[in-house]
Amino acid sequence: MSAIGVEPRRPGLLAAMLRSRLLRRLLRQRMFVVGAGLLTAMVLMALLAPLIAAGPYDKMFPRSRLLPPGGNFVLGTDHVGRDLLSRVAYGGRLSLLIGLVVMLVSGVLGTALGVLAGYVRRLDNPVMRVMDALMAFPAILLAIAISAALGGSALNAVIALSAAYTPRTARIVRATTLVVREMDYVKAAVVAGASGWRIMLRHILPNSMAPLIVQTTFIFAYAVVAEAILSFLGVGAQPPTPSWGNIIAEGRNYIRDAPWITMFPGLAIAMTVLGLNLIGDGLRDALNPRLRVQLG
Repeated sequence: MSAIGVEPRRPGLLAAMLRSRLLRRLLRQRMFVVGAGLLTAMVLMALLAPLIAAGPYDKMFPRSRLLPPGGNFVLGTDHVGRDLLSRVAYGGRLSLLIGLVVMLVSGVLGTALGVLAGYVRRLDNPVMRVMDALMAFPAILLAIAISAALGGSALNAVIALSAAYTPRTARIVRATTLVVREMDYVKAAVVAGASGWRIMLRHILPNSMAPLIVQTTFIFAYAVVAEAILSFLGVGAQPPTPSWGNIIAEGRNYIRDAPWITMFPGLAIAMTVLGLNLIGDGLRDALNPRLRVQLG
């Protein structure tokens, strides 16, 4: 018990209360709920691919070439008789995995570079000039160039996309760090003798998470689209391993006779990106302090 007869709140309890309040705000955000539903549907389709597909993604049914959706093949078949539902579902595994890994890699690297550049003044200019040089190129063109130089594969696509999107994360985190490092509690930690690493990890980084979380959801969406572009151009995941991009590339020659080959993976990309963008918008509104005051 405290001196005034009231037991102080424990940090763990306070953190749990904050998380529950954030969850309630998110559930009140219609955009977030719809986006989470769309993304969940795409993730479930990818995870349940063995259960919902007519067979393995590379199994051919020669007598069932270019069948329209319906019957035993819910989404139809492609030009060599492979079940399109199986290919879209298994392709979703690779496309979503690449997007997730790119989001994590660019988030971790961008955060580390942004915090160091924003807090350690002597590192600010060299680090950010490198980031500016990378950002001078459109992200997709930079990713295509790196992936083409390294060779077409899923791993090289991850490396290329991470290099393209890390500078954007670094700039956002640096901007937040420049503001946070001038706060009174950071100056008090400096006066108290806290080390630079402790200040960055315990004070600056946690207070830079809100814009970072929102940015990573958009990077996930950008990475899914960019991976599809790389695979479509032949510098991403290579056939016979399916991804949404190379499925569209294989179906482009049959778009008049069998438009479903390109339509369904295109819809999967659109639903995934829409879901991620809605989640990002919902997180932005829920984590916005001004909006938080307005909503109560």
